[in-house]
Amino acid sequence: MALAGRVAWITGAGSGIGLAGARELAAAGAKVVMSGRRAAVLEREAAAIPGAEIEPLDVGDRAAVARVADAILARHGRIDILVNSAGLNTPNRFWRDQTTDGYEEVVRINLHGTFYCVHAVLPSMRARRDGLIVNIASWAGRHVMALVGPAYNAAKHAVVALTETINIEEGANNIRACAICPGEVATPILERRPVPPSPQERAKMLQPEDLGRTIRWVAEQPPHVCVNEILLSP
Repeated sequence: MALAGRVAWITGAGSGIGLAGARELAAAGAKVVMSGRRAAVLEREAAAIPGAEIEPLDVGDRAAVARVADAILARHGRIDILVNSAGLNTPNRFWRDQTTDGYEEVVRINLHGTFYCVHAVLPSMRARRDGLIVNIASWAGRHVMALVGPAYNAAKHAVVALTETINIEEGANNIRACAICPGEVATPILERRPVPPSPQERAKMLQPEDLGRTIRWVAEQPPHVCVNEILLSP
């Protein structure tokens, strides 16, 4: 149990990559705390993960993020691993149809939410001189994609840059950060595409379990190893 005694906080944990990451980290021995916007979904999924806890949360609400982080620290005294997996896109995502409200929603969750969660855990990690942050970015965080639109491209590029600033500034405090940049993954976010892909198309994509194993692999690296970025595709 390589992660026994470690506390992992996963956002976007109700489905997709976040849920797969929670399952894998728990299987490796970590105590997982699962956050997401749908409490009923979290409760159902957490029931199948030994020892899992839930903290319903909209990561775009910075005050709520701080409250949840404080609650986890009060219960466990530490957050060893943060996995920022909460993310979304809008069906109207191109310059021709994207509204300013849609743009702001994408940036609020994908970028601001990531920042708020990192900001909330860094002080305790810094005090303990230990911690791992895994940010789920995207292939669109490294290569601009026509399919996802300007807001998502911009937000995920920013997440990759934000991740590396953690390593630059906090590496001296033994805090490591990794940006995982997957290509197409068969997750529920695909339902928000203008034309959702078929089951046959989804079968050819990366699967959430592939990303769950990737998250676990990063978390199981020894403290002197920093995996700065992983780019993977179907």
